[in-house]
Amino acid sequence: MNKLKTYFNWSTGKDSALALYHLMKDKNYSVEHLLTSVNAQHNRVSMHGLRRELLELQLNEIDLPYSTIELPEQPLMQEYEMLMEQEVLSLQQRGFTHAAFGDIFLEDLRTYREQQLSALNIQSVFPLWKRDTKELLTEFIDLGFKSVLVCIKADLLDQEFAGRIIDADFIKDLPSNVDICGENGEFHTFCFDGPVFKNPIPFEIGEKVYREYQAPKTDADSCSSEPLKSNSGFWFCDLLP
Repeated sequence: MNKLKTYFNWSTGKDSALALYHLMKDKNYSVEHLLTSVNAQHNRVSMHGLRRELLELQLNEIDLPYSTIELPEQPLMQEYEMLMEQEVLSLQQRGFTHAAFGDIFLEDLRTYREQQLSALNIQSVFPLWKRDTKELLTEFIDLGFKSVLVCIKADLLDQEFAGRIIDADFIKDLPSNVDICGENGEFHTFCFDGPVFKNPIPFEIGEKVYREYQAPKTDADSCSSEPLKSNSGFWFCDLLP
């Protein structure tokens, strides 16, 4: 049986790590490439704010070929889609037929991804789709994955959550109005250890910084499909390689 040649949209976070883990165990797929969006001006992973150096350390420990989409500071939707299309067409020309994501339950985001990719003859794959988020996070921890919060929405989580390791205490301390996996964009993580890595990724906790963003009408590069409100505030925990 010929496996389906697949690239994975790698965000650096826990959902990506767990989805990649399951996809690599699936005999129907051959995961041969990782793709990540990067803010080219600041050399940081889009939305997560993670330094490029840590992304590269992480990717090297996964040991798969990878590429990045180099985005401007605040790209318009048309710019984002144009740059994404260029990269996807390059992958398609190299024989890739499927693209995988770590999304869990956002229907409109899934629809957006499927529509954009189907126009380029690429099928979408969602290994974690519709699974219970508490079960997913418990499985994540039980499998030996480790991650740290690098970005949180300031109107939903207190500053102290930035830089926290995800563990049983974290689950207990989360407010009831925050999805346990942050699927609505409440927080973003950096996964630094687990079965998809050859070795753990070393890092140090840096400073915490508060930033506000005037978001575009739609935020294609967010974990949430809903547009961000004007002047949305986030706490970022800088990680140092």
